[in-house]
Amino acid sequence: MAATEHQKVAHFIGGNSLDVAPPGRVRDFVTEHGGHTVITKVLIANNGIAAVKEIRSVRQWSYETFGSERAIEFTVMATPEDLKVNAEYIRMADRYVEVPGGTNNNNYANVDFIVDVAERSGVHAVWAGWGHASENPKLPESLAASKHKIVFIGPPGSAMRSLGDKISSTIVAQSANVPTMAWSGTGISETTLTEDGLVTVPDDVYKKACVTTVEEGLDRAEKIGYPVMIKASEGGGGKGIRKVESPETFKNAFGAVAGEVPGDIPFLVFYYV
Repeated sequence: MAATEHQKVAHFIGGNSLDVAPPGRVRDFVTEHGGHTVITKVLIANNGIAAVKEIRSVRQWSYETFGSERAIEFTVMATPEDLKVNAEYIRMADRYVEVPGGTNNNNYANVDFIVDVAERSGVHAVWAGWGHASENPKLPESLAASKHKIVFIGPPGSAMRSLGDKISSTIVAQSANVPTMAWSGTGISETTLTEDGLVTVPDDVYKKACVTTVEEGLDRAEKIGYPVMIKASEGGGGKGIRKVESPETFKNAFGAVAGEVPGDIPFLVFYYV
């Protein structure tokens, strides 16, 4: 791949480029396929079945490609809870870093913490899987800006902002005349096209679809019709979502959702099918 073509995927170019990577089978593979960055050390910023599937899949590919399962090394983040039960993903990994337990904002959803662990671990890339920080545009952007320019295995932050966020992605869908369920942003479809050809949602348009208070939520729910779902825009993995059958239970449900997804997070309300 020519240097000019590499610039089109600049967000995937990491610090361990061909000109600094040590000789090896993976480096040869990258060279032969016109690549630019050699990735042999990966941090998995996730746990459980997500981490297990990633390790299994890459090791199978590694064996079929290089004749060795260990051409790619995995470092995992292990909470005290997972260490206590000797979780499978920890046993499978090449090494682990012990991280704080509790809610995921202490570990797998904490972008600054993940970047710090990645830098201290000396990895070339981070795989976040699904849920947790995997849809947070701050993660790929913070990794790219890190001292060693660590690669995020996934889409760039710009794509996440357009499609990863539940509110903006639905607005983008409506702008393309895709049918959607009734929700707090019904009828909002204004988008803009950047110089790079990316579809984005202006901040003022985005805010029109958001619900940030109980009063706003009740007003939108009344227009939508019960039952409704309250969903945090950054919720995931079953967290930050509640079904509401009537106005009387809306306030408690709203508080429960807010408690599961800490921070100043906007919400959306949509019709429950």
